[in-house]
Amino acid sequence: MLQRCLIEGRTEAGCDEAGRGCLAGPVVAAAVILPPDFTSDLLNDSKQLTERQRDKLRPFIEREALAWAVAMVSPQEIDRINILAASILAMHRAIDALSLRPDALLIDGNRFKPYHDIPYTTIVKGDAKMMSIAAASVLAKTHRDELMCGLHEAFPQYGWDRNKGYPTREHRAAIAAHGTTPHHRLTFRLLEQPTLFD
Repeated sequence: MLQRCLIEGRTEAGCDEAGRGCLAGPVVAAAVILPPDFTSDLLNDSKQLTERQRDKLRPFIEREALAWAVAMVSPQEIDRINILAASILAMHRAIDALSLRPDALLIDGNRFKPYHDIPYTTIVKGDAKMMSIAAASVLAKTHRDELMCGLHEAFPQYGWDRNKGYPTREHRAAIAAHGTTPHHRLTFRLLEQPTLFD
């Protein structure tokens, strides 16, 4: 059962990102502030949901949230500053874009950099514990998947409509055959096959 909030009566924004482990495309983050009475029987960590369930939840979350925003960091920025810094930057940009200033931030994972003077709490596997983080995970994932399907139209040989830029065997084989695109992260191991320990 997901928790509604960490502290009652406080305006909390849940933050999560999608696409951190991809070889191509931006890293996308979302920040979501839910109303105190928000309920959803379906809401869960986006990785535990089917694509159809996520697509059903997205408009519901966007309609019911007090505020929400999605932001991204490009592959070129990822190559320049590294993926961890890029993930945090994407979250900062999403918080920047919120129409409502939260009292506190709930961050999925265990790493974050302070955002101005707003207190934050990092929560490992927070997308499976807190409603606002789970909602952010759904928005980040669905917005990113939609973007990758759009990029697939221009670069169909990489199968981004299916793999969404993740390091599948199909994706690596396409990079080996066709080279990279402006959407690939050049500092990532694009051709190396993953091992059991990756």
